[in-house]
Parts: sequence; C-alpha cells; structure tokens
Amino acid sequence: MPNPNRGSCGFQSNEFEQEYDRPSKSQLKREMTALQKLGEELVAEPRDRVKRVPMPEDVREAILECQQIKDHEGRRRQMQYVGKKMRTLDEEEIAAIQRTLDSWRGASKADTAAMHALERRREKLLKDDQALTDLMGQHPELDVQHLRTLIRNARKEQAENKPPKAYREIFQILKQLQKGNSSSREDDDDVDADDESRDED
Repeated sequence: MPNPNRGSCGFQSNEFEQEYDRPSKSQLKREMTALQKLGEELVAEPRDRVKRVPMPEDVREAILECQQIKDHEGRRRQMQYVGKKMRTLDEEEIAAIQRTLDSWRGASKADTAAMHALERRREKLLKDDQALTDLMGQHPELDVQHLRTLIRNARKEQAENKPPKAYREIFQILKQLQKGNSSSREDDDDVDADDESRDED
C-alpha cells in the first residue's frame, strides 16, 4: 500500500512546537524521583507529624498506611503507591510539604546545637570553678550551694566510674536556666497568638 506521506513533510509545523513545550524524559524522571524521595521522607516521619502536614487526605492515608506495613515486599509496593499519589500533587502542595519538612529540620538542628552548648557548659563547670562564678553572675536566682554539691558529686562519679546521677542533674538545671531565658518572650508570643485565634473564632 502506498504511503500517503511519501513525498510530503507528513506533519504540521505546530507539532514541532508542541514537542518542545513538553518536558524531556530525563526531566520527568528527575521530578518523579524527587517526589518519590519526598514521599519516603514523609513515611519516615512520626505519624502525629504526618497528620499535621498540609496535603490532600488520600495522599496522607497512603503515607500512614505505608508506615503500618511491616512486610518488606508489601511496604515496597505501598511505597510505590505513595510515589504515585505524590505525583498527583500540584506545585503549591509540594512546596507546602517541603516547607514543613524544612522547618522541622531547622528546629531539630537548633535543638541539637542548644544541647551541645549545654553539654559544653556542664564540662566547664566540672573543670573550672570560675565557670560557676560566671554562671552565678548571669543567674543570681541560682541555688549555688546545691549546684556546688552536684559538681562535687559529679567529679566523684567520674573518678570512681559510678552512674552519672549528679552529672545528669547538672544538665537538667542548665536546661531549666536556658528555658527561663527565653520563656518570658515565648509566653508573650503565646498570649498574642491566643488572642489572635480567639479574635478569628
């Protein structure tokens, strides 16, 4: 049968334009992989967090269901399904999810840095008596006698390889002091937020 396109171009010029408008196969694959990875990150988060992420209910259900599956093959299949559901999201929904995950990461980094700072301060207290004098200057409300006893006990614990009871208690005291520094500011913020939410209601 003769080819009707033989001897002619066989396509319209606007078909070329449509072809260029479409993303390339490699671009689509990159996007699919990124969405699959985003889905995996959500599956790895605690359930109560996933419930707070802004996303369509059917996507959330797929993620929560995947978290409950223990069987390796079943979980792999459900993970593929999560990836499929992630691809139904529009750009704004994806951006909202990414922002939420990023904010959690930022918070956890800040928490870790604060914890390390407290640990360094505790080590200073054990090594240098001047550190306690400095701490008293910053926190006059401190029960110095109690802290001094704890420092002495913690040094003894380390020397005799005993359980670090006093050592841990020093950390808790430092933690409370740190909380006290910021709690007044946070309380003010919370009051403002509560007032705003009541106004909205």
